[in-house]
Amino acid sequence: MYRILIVDDEAKIREVLAEYAEFEGFASDQAADGMEAVNKCKNEDYDLILMDIMMPKLDGYSAVKEIRKFKDIPVIMLSARGEEYDKLFGFEIGADDYVVKPFSPKEVMARVNAVLKRNAQAKSPKQNNSVLKFEGLEIDMLGRNVFVDGVKAELTPKEYELLFYMVNNKDIALSREKLLSDVWGYDFYGDDRTVDTHIKMLRSNLKEYRKFIVTLRGMGYKFEV
Repeated sequence: MYRILIVDDEAKIREVLAEYAEFEGFASDQAADGMEAVNKCKNEDYDLILMDIMMPKLDGYSAVKEIRKFKDIPVIMLSARGEEYDKLFGFEIGADDYVVKPFSPKEVMARVNAVLKRNAQAKSPKQNNSVLKFEGLEIDMLGRNVFVDGVKAELTPKEYELLFYMVNNKDIALSREKLLSDVWGYDFYGDDRTVDTHIKMLRSNLKEYRKFIVTLRGMGYKFEV
């Protein structure tokens, strides 16, 4: 059974999401602020976190950054702030999805299921060769590790998924719409800038091997060696 941590300073929102999570067959735990969420994640294991942003003591962005230091848990951000900048910042710190309030609990659960499914698939890749090498770039599919000239690259979960997807589709032209659909998944309300932002961050982490991610002007990208 999947365990979900619901983090929000509004008790009513936590209760509603917990009720819907139970209906979906999930176990849930709750935290009223970011600090409590960080402490719970230190002592407990969760399969996914629903994280509000504007909270007392420690905001959602800061809480995610702290949690990422010791655990890699998928996160869906919840916020009343729907500006593009806020969404992009959430993705930059490693959020898997972003839901704007007011939201439908059913939609949130659909996104939860989609993220859990993608995460499970990412942890169980079907490659015959789990370690791929392209010059000084080494990609460990099973271990979810990337090394640049022998040094481990610190990628966000979404950067891992994006790179692995592009490598698995090496030499195939991938449109931004295709990447949004297959990497971000079900009913993701993103746009081209979401893909471009993650490609930019991924290239930065790959350093000189950024050359393998080729821009297809007016269309998308391709992993080409």
